[in-house]
Amino acid sequence: MPATNDNTIMTPRITILSGTNRTGSVTRALAGHVASLYADGGAQPTLLDLATLGPEWFTPDAYTRRGDTTRSEARAVLECDGLLVLTPEYNGSIPGVLKLFLDLLPFPAALAGRPSAFIGLAAGNWGGLRAVEQLQAIFAYRNAHLFPGRVFISGTDANLANGQPAPDYATRINRQTTDFIGYVRRFATKA
Repeated sequence: MPATNDNTIMTPRITILSGTNRTGSVTRALAGHVASLYADGGAQPTLLDLATLGPEWFTPDAYTRRGDTTRSEARAVLECDGLLVLTPEYNGSIPGVLKLFLDLLPFPAALAGRPSAFIGLAAGNWGGLRAVEQLQAIFAYRNAHLFPGRVFISGTDANLANGQPAPDYATRINRQTTDFIGYVRRFATKA
């Protein structure tokens, strides 16, 4: 992470990970909206959409290339100052493609010491709480720095329209965006 001095405000590089490969996903639509908020907030966002993963990520020998840092998807994580993961909740858990992607990232470099934040989405009442808690366990195991300001969006059918969250959720996401940018900057100044 780039260091700063008192006279410089770092422009944090934030990778925004859309944690599903489902066609027409509301998670992907929201990730695009959130990326624009980060750009407006003074960060440099990169949108990483798991729907674009090539077939090489899904072959039986994919684990043998776990340390491959040349893949653009791995570099998007390795080169960012902060990582925001948006995850839907599928069957009470995270999407399988998200778990596979995390498993195949270089260990420990990809997540160790990396500031990480989470947004959970679900059609049900809990707004992806179980999925985010499972992600936090994985990220804690990999020694990431967990940002405490999580956002949970429930009732996605009613509370998301073309990636735009309903007003209450928009307020929560805006606050998380501002606070996470500051969190990432604080880690960068300690480098």
